[in-house]
Amino acid sequence: MTKRLFVYTLFLFSVFCLFTGCRHRHYRDVPMGDDDATAINAGDDGYKDVRRMRRGTKVKMEASGGVYLVPINVNGLDLKFIFDTGASSICISSAEAAVMVRQGQITQKDILGQEQFQDATGRLSVGTVINLKTVEIGGIVLHNVEATVVDNIQAPLLLGQTALAKFGKISIDYDNLTIEFN
Repeated sequence: MTKRLFVYTLFLFSVFCLFTGCRHRHYRDVPMGDDDATAINAGDDGYKDVRRMRRGTKVKMEASGGVYLVPINVNGLDLKFIFDTGASSICISSAEAAVMVRQGQITQKDILGQEQFQDATGRLSVGTVINLKTVEIGGIVLHNVEATVVDNIQAPLLLGQTALAKFGKISIDYDNLTIEFN
């Protein structure tokens, strides 16, 4: 019963979102407590160590319909995300979020609040901000990465800056369809 209530609550958060694109600027409505900010930012210096250990990690991209898809494991779920340097955060649809909730990969503790964002058309919408416990790209595991859930079951999965910024330098080889994390 609690799981069903949680899924329903997550769905209600997402219903208010008017998705037309997930490239956005953040206008946080729900302030985070010190504990939440610490959890999200914990280990930022550790990412530099991970980058040093995995310097030169290459990930194969897939060209599809004018975009490039990258295989990513999010909280244990294998997905293909659009590589989007214009998106300020990782964006997932309410469909993927519902699957992750049902499988226990997203819990109530992972919901950080709601946030307004400006999409590519300039329109302001509301989305649900969540914490992804793990985001694995090419064997590199990032912990506690913020993402936005948009209310559109067909919304594309976008790999945005909340994950990409943690890598420092990224090189794209369009001839060989690879991304190298330096």
